Amino acid sequence: MNQLRSWLFALVFYGLSVPIVLAVPIPALFGRGALRWYAHRWTALQRWCARYILGIRVRVEGAPLDRPALYAGKHQSMFETLELARRLDAPAVVLKRELANIPVWGWAARRYGTIPVDRAASAKALRAMMRDARAALGEGRSVLIFPEGTRVAPGEQPPLRSGFAGLYRALDLPVVPVAVDTGRLWPRKGAKRPGIVTMRFGEPIPPGLPRREVEARVHAAINVLDGDVVRRG
Repeated sequence: MNQLRSWLFALVFYGLSVPIVLAVPIPALFGRGALRWYAHRWTALQRWCARYILGIRVRVEGAPLDRPALYAGKHQSMFETLELARRLDAPAVVLKRELANIPVWGWAARRYGTIPVDRAASAKALRAMMRDARAALGEGRSVLIFPEGTRVAPGEQPPLRSGFAGLYRALDLPVVPVAVDTGRLWPRKGAKRPGIVTMRFGEPIPPGLPRREVEARVHAAINVLDGDVVRRG
């Protein structure tokens, strides 16, 4: 049954996503505001498909700030990428440059206002990331980064990439860590399973802390649900 649900999700969500992405140039004609409204509808489609096809519901603990902030999220599945974009009201999402090079979708992502970065994290790439993040802040938008740099399985806790500390220092914003346990039900490979996933917004961490301290606090906070995963088996 879980495999059937997963196939049906793929058929409906990705089947509808193709025409949605191909139609992106239409709302783009009306500016970024219209494009972000359009993207919000796409994220709502994922949420609907997850709830009514896969049987996955979301439990939210804590809340985002009511002002721009730097959000540092755990990354275990595609689900939180779109769900956080929806909940944080169109933040500037830091993503790998390969995604921004996908035909049509990549163009739309750039128009939306994402922040593409190279995996190599060269000095030039980091400066470009900080420049784009400051521009997003100037528009009153938050910035969302997945500081471990890649999607990981439940229980995996890689160190934070260097780009996070540079962004934290450059933006001088509070950091809100976001822990998730989506990988339990939405694995990278294999069938997705019904159940409840948790998205936990941690206590804001103030700007201006030494690098080691802020990295340690963020790393602990975004991985706090791993203990719950172990207890649930």
